[in-house]
Amino acid sequence: MNADRVVEATQRWIANVVIGLNLCPFARRVFDGLLIRYTVTDATDAESLRAALAVELRTLADAPIEQVETAFLIHPFALGEFLDYNDFVVEIESLIAELGLESVIQIASFHPGYQFTGTRPDDVENYTNRSPFPMLHLLREDSISAVNNDPEALQNIPRRNMETLRRLGLAKVLALLGHGDT
Repeated sequence: MNADRVVEATQRWIANVVIGLNLCPFARRVFDGLLIRYTVTDATDAESLRAALAVELRTLADAPIEQVETAFLIHPFALGEFLDYNDFVVEIESLIAELGLESVIQIASFHPGYQFTGTRPDDVENYTNRSPFPMLHLLREDSISAVNNDPEALQNIPRRNMETLRRLGLAKVLALLGHGDT
């Protein structure tokens, strides 16, 4: 798999879905400002992915915010099964603590098979967190606070996103993602 094509597909997804549907009201500024770092890892298992994530966490923490505000670690070869991926996401909180990055960086999770607890696999709201490849979005907590220091407004984003996708319906969401007819 060509890393440039993986990044291009990720950027299209961000432009068309994340920004296009306003799923993240903060994404346009960093996307248009070229402040996103994209790294494609060839990790094939949780251990090698954890090592790659540690490097990316340190890299983001050390980079000047004016140059890199947020980062995606895209891992097309590791944790393709959503339940394995979800277990990994729970475990990485300890890595953030080990690196002394609690309250500095947080991670948002995206996966092609993302499924919220209590939903069916084909429920449209799962597409708020479905991406072309398994990936981890590393966010600086200072950046989140700078654009919106209202915790209640931040907590409402997932609910609003689910409502947006329900209004669109599964067929339109799949068409937007290039999945053709259902």
